[in-house]
Amino acid sequence: MNPLVSRSARTACGLAAALALLTACESMSERQRGTAIGAGGGTVAGAAIGSATGHSAGKGAVIGGAIGAVAGNLWSKRMEDKRKEMQAATAGSGVDVERTQDNQLKVSVPNDISFDTGRADIKPEMRPVLDQLTKGLDPKVQVTVVGHTDSTGSDAINDALSVERAQAVRNYLSVRGVDAQRINVQGRGSREPVASNANDSGRAQNRRVEIFLAEQSA
Repeated sequence: MNPLVSRSARTACGLAAALALLTACESMSERQRGTAIGAGGGTVAGAAIGSATGHSAGKGAVIGGAIGAVAGNLWSKRMEDKRKEMQAATAGSGVDVERTQDNQLKVSVPNDISFDTGRADIKPEMRPVLDQLTKGLDPKVQVTVVGHTDSTGSDAINDALSVERAQAVRNYLSVRGVDAQRINVQGRGSREPVASNANDSGRAQNRRVEIFLAEQSA
């Protein structure tokens, strides 16, 4: 058999299998859906890589599917439940809760309920949000806290302030029982705005703290 034809046929089989998995996702749980989508994506990628490199597309599809399944499984029912809990607990507060493309739970807390301008002391309005975040938190979850500022002031001031705010959140979470070694702290200063810094409304949106929760694959 022509090797090119054979590889094409195996690649087509891999694609067909992936499509079948995705079609079946409608009746699956969130965890099963994540696993299936990951496996399907991995199958397609593995088959394509196998063909492009002159290796077995079928073998590449199997390996890619296995890797994709592991990656897709990172968003568990536990994470989905936490997302729903946080959304319910923060409804109407301006806090944004979402699942990221890389399967992390992102909680973005605006400045008006997190910190006063130019300060790194946690406001009372933020404490219930952090308390809910720590409630029932799985010990395997890794936490990343990222502080942001608007563009007012120098980079030296903004960078330091964003780190201090993230550290304040880490300290609060630690007191509430989260292992400080599982909390990564970052300060981005004014480098990652989500709105224009040309007006008060935009600057207020840029002054925020983002908290990411991520389950480890092992």
